[in-house]
Amino acid sequence: MLPIRQRFDLGSIELSCLEWNRGREPLLAIHGLGDCAVVWHSLGDYLAEKYHIIAPDMRGHGESGKPAKGYAFTDAIADLEALMNRLGWNNAHILGHSWGGKLAAIWATQNPQRFKSMILVDPIFITKMPSILKLTFPILYRTLDSFKGMGPFTSYRVAEAQAPTLGKYAGWSPLQKLVFQESIEQKPDGQWGTKFVVPARNQIFEEVMRVAGLTEPIDIPTLFVQPAKGVNRTEWQLKPYKTHLTRLTLQKIAGNHWPFLVEPDIFNRTVEEFLSDMVL
Repeated sequence: MLPIRQRFDLGSIELSCLEWNRGREPLLAIHGLGDCAVVWHSLGDYLAEKYHIIAPDMRGHGESGKPAKGYAFTDAIADLEALMNRLGWNNAHILGHSWGGKLAAIWATQNPQRFKSMILVDPIFITKMPSILKLTFPILYRTLDSFKGMGPFTSYRVAEAQAPTLGKYAGWSPLQKLVFQESIEQKPDGQWGTKFVVPARNQIFEEVMRVAGLTEPIDIPTLFVQPAKGVNRTEWQLKPYKTHLTRLTLQKIAGNHWPFLVEPDIFNRTVEEFLSDMVL
């Protein structure tokens, strides 16, 4: 089932979303930093019969609005609250990847009534990080996969040649090619780059390092998807989740930080099994 592209003017921002609207159970899917809604294409198709799925391009990403500032967690959560109000959803199953996972955890702490369940896919930097690490940002912007693919590139062909070397495109499947094609655009100066903008990168990444994601117990059924080659591999990284999430299910699966792109079949079944237990 192909999703429908919907645009919602929420007053402070216009959010562009992909919608699979065949099922009835509400599911909100939040992408990670530098990605966009199309990364959920396989999961949306897989779950479309039972779930009403909304996957927004978050502000600064994809086809959504790209203001010069306003990229704090509070801004993103306000966007999602307004989106759910527009949809008429009192609550939903909420899935977040990477930065979107940390965002979901903060939102769940502030307003747990919005959550029927929560799915965290390899979240990043769930704890507050030392301010001294800000000095490393220029290096991280050049080396992290989420940022290396931003460009600028002199041509589409140059960008496409680099894509298979990045973790989220490992294997270069038709799904990954689709995500790449939908994520890139030609800029006014003729160069090519992703639809993710630099102000969003800089402000969100600083916010991720500055704000703690888990600060108190959360009593929401939660699935933590732990890819074998993801960023959460050690016990100390998992400790905050085990400490604060009182109804936690930890599921190890194959794949890297983007399991929904590199191992979509395994990922989709894992999410489906968890949600099925919640819906019964």
